[in-house]
Amino acid sequence: MSHDLSVPMGVALRYEADDPYAVRAAFHPLAEGRTVEWLLSRDMLTESLSENTGHGDVRMWPAGGSERGALYIALRSPAGSALLKLPAQGVESFLRDTRSVVPQGAESSRFDLDAELAELLAGS
Repeated sequence: MSHDLSVPMGVALRYEADDPYAVRAAFHPLAEGRTVEWLLSRDMLTESLSENTGHGDVRMWPAGGSERGALYIALRSPAGSALLKLPAQGVESFLRDTRSVVPQGAESSRFDLDAELAELLAGS
């Protein structure tokens, strides 16, 4: 990672029970007045606290060595790529809060699959 290209950035994680598998991550480059939002998997974010996870455009892993206590997220899109470093304790606390809203493993109970399928088929 080149520190010459490092940009301080704020991040806000958001979880909604209506979309229980997803975490919305809004990244705010502090030198710019814009926000970039990515949709992340809650399960993948949980796994990334202890192991390498992801493929393609999104990869996550826990930092090791002297940076223990951090979590890395690598994002890639046609517009470019970014390597983000977040405090693992903050992510862990956020995920604990999401599990109090929708317990891990209970996400499917938030969907009426028959109604979702009927809606999809009605649009075709």
